[in-house]
Amino acid sequence: MPIRRKIGAVVGVLVASTWLVASATPAAAAGPCGTGYSRIGVYNIPKSGTKQGTLEVYYNASSGKNCALAYGSGGNYGKKAYKAVGIATPSSNGWADYEDGDYAYYAGPVYASAKGKCIDLVGAVGSAIRYATNVHCG
Repeated sequence: MPIRRKIGAVVGVLVASTWLVASATPAAAAGPCGTGYSRIGVYNIPKSGTKQGTLEVYYNASSGKNCALAYGSGGNYGKKAYKAVGIATPSSNGWADYEDGDYAYYAGPVYASAKGKCIDLVGAVGSAIRYATNVHCG
C-alpha cells in the first residue's frame, strides 16, 4: 500500500474514533447528589472568620428533594478530619438526614423532600460550624 493511502487510512480511523468518543459523552452528567440536581446555595463554614469549608445545597425540581454536602477547604480539603452535614424541613423532628465522621473531602450527601418548604442546614468542618435556617423556600 502506498504511503499516501496508509496516511489516509490512519487519519480516517483517528477522525472516526474521535467522533465516537465525543458522541459517547452523557447529555447530563450527575453531580455530587445525582442526576437532575442543580446547586442553589453555597455557605462559608464558619459564617465569618477564617474559612474552613463550604456548605453546599442542591435542588431537584423533578423530585422536590434538596441535597446538602459539607466540604473541607484549604488545609481541610483532602485531610481526614471531622466533617458533618445536616438538613431539616419544618415537618422533620430534628434533622431529616444527618451525616458526620472523619472524612478526607466531604460529609454527605444528605437529602430531604422539601418541595414548597423552607429548609434548615448545618455544616461543620473541625470545630467550625455554620447554620443556615429557613432558607431556599419554594
